[in-house]
Amino acid sequence: MDAALIMAIIFGGSVLVLAIIGSTILMAIKIIKGGVSKKEQRLQSNETKMIQEIYKGLSRMEDRVEALETIILERERTDRTK
Repeated sequence: MDAALIMAIIFGGSVLVLAIIGSTILMAIKIIKGGVSKKEQRLQSNETKMIQEIYKGLSRMEDRVEALETIILERERTDRTK
């Protein structure tokens, strides 16, 4: 029983070490190659543009809401003075 447990630990440890070494080598190759493929760069570029457009749209909407709040407050003030 003890021998089987020791063999399982050794085998499991060996597999784990090989997986770590392999993934480290793959990550190093990816870093050296430039990291991201051209297709992924295009997708990231498109996502960035969409996020920027959303941000600009939200900024404009915020300005509109502030303008509407100002109009409503001015109307309330004029209604109170009447």
